[in-house]
Amino acid sequence: MNILSNLLSQPVRTAPKRQRRGIEIKSPREIEIMRQSAKIVATVLKEISELVKPGMTTADLDAHAEKRIREMGATPSFKGYHGFPASICSSINNEVVHGIPSAKKVIRAGDVLKVDTGAYYEGYHGDSCITIAVEEVTPQAAKLIRVAEEALYKGIEQVQAGKSLLDLAGAIEDHVKMNGFSVVEDFTGHGVGRNLHEEPAVFNYRTREMPNVKLRAGMTLAIEPILNAGSKITRTLADRWTAVTVDNSLSAQFEHTVLVTETGYEILTDRTNL
Repeated sequence: MNILSNLLSQPVRTAPKRQRRGIEIKSPREIEIMRQSAKIVATVLKEISELVKPGMTTADLDAHAEKRIREMGATPSFKGYHGFPASICSSINNEVVHGIPSAKKVIRAGDVLKVDTGAYYEGYHGDSCITIAVEEVTPQAAKLIRVAEEALYKGIEQVQAGKSLLDLAGAIEDHVKMNGFSVVEDFTGHGVGRNLHEEPAVFNYRTREMPNVKLRAGMTLAIEPILNAGSKITRTLADRWTAVTVDNSLSAQFEHTVLVTETGYEILTDRTNL
């Protein structure tokens, strides 16, 4: 889940303990629990990607996600988080992030559907997002989705103890701009663990406005580039959650929870081997 940076220091409602300050280095025990919470998230997103079809509503997807998260012994990270009413964020086409599922929102062929969810398991969160091409999409939409996923992995490839967040951000930004799209700057990735949003902010573009944190083994990061086909500028709707593109252009997003290791990284929310 992507959220404005001013919420990073606030406590998570689903977590029983208060937000800790600073960047947390996870112990082997904590990492093993996070592998389980992340696997739950990955499983749910894989299932949704396989079941979504035109005519379903985003409320249908939300009901499936909550049911499956609870069946696997976890609770939805998003539901109730700062008042968010659902277990997934479902954002379609020009909706950038934080779309609220609704029985009135029907999924149609050609839609670009973002589904973001999290699971809270034994005290730790996993967090991930996918963008789904609903049946056949336009060539521009297909390219946007492809480049968004590529950008995520370009960033992940920079993850290693001793490297910095600027290395990650630069790799994402360069790939996005090379392909003619814009990086949304209103939202960032984040640390994740005991709390859904922890330090550091994981940005997707070069900036001097945020600390250029050096990566250390044991850090767990939610890396989540968001790309727009047009302007990078967004605005928030009257529901106070759903962000949309100002020019009505399409938007795509991918996210993984990633563990920093001494020699590289481990993608905790990897769906490929499920």
